[in-house]
Amino acid sequence: MTEATDSTPARVARPVPLLNAANALTALRLLLVPVFAATVVASAMTHAGWRMAACLIFAFASVTDLVDGWIARRFGLVTSVGKVADPIADKALTGAALVLLSWYDRLPWWVTALILLRELGITAMRFWVIRHGVIAASRGGKIKTALQILAIAWYLWPMPAALAPVGPWIMGAAVVVTVATGFDYLAQAVRLRRPRPDA
Repeated sequence: MTEATDSTPARVARPVPLLNAANALTALRLLLVPVFAATVVASAMTHAGWRMAACLIFAFASVTDLVDGWIARRFGLVTSVGKVADPIADKALTGAALVLLSWYDRLPWWVTALILLRELGITAMRFWVIRHGVIAASRGGKIKTALQILAIAWYLWPMPAALAPVGPWIMGAAVVVTVATGFDYLAQAVRLRRPRPDA
């Protein structure tokens, strides 16, 4: 008696096109970074109209980060280029906003330096352990991103004098969560790099 053979054809992995909606949104976010920076410079953080425009551009660019990730996962459009370009676009947008806020004396330089050092360090660490595993974004990391976006937008928008003091509190919360999640990701990286007993 011969063995029955499965006549069902094996599924062939569909190649993901480099030019897709998720990568297009990432590219758009990168292109918006100099536009955003130019708008902040035009405002000199004193012109209300330009500050509103800068805040809206920043908010729109930040939303594309959420949308492109959802599209990539939902429709299977994850590419190697997207994995590299997406965090670069995020750091470029956030970094430009923080540096400009500090340049115009709206945010202490140590806050900008601390956040950028953490962001660049975690990105480098992810590449360092990529052969051992992937450090996925945690819930704390998502809260950190939301707090940073909210704090930056608060500083950019010409808030009434009564609401202006709220900004430092939001940024303070963002800094605390940024540092805490940085240590958490570092611990994950150490565990991934640690040799396994059965290896």
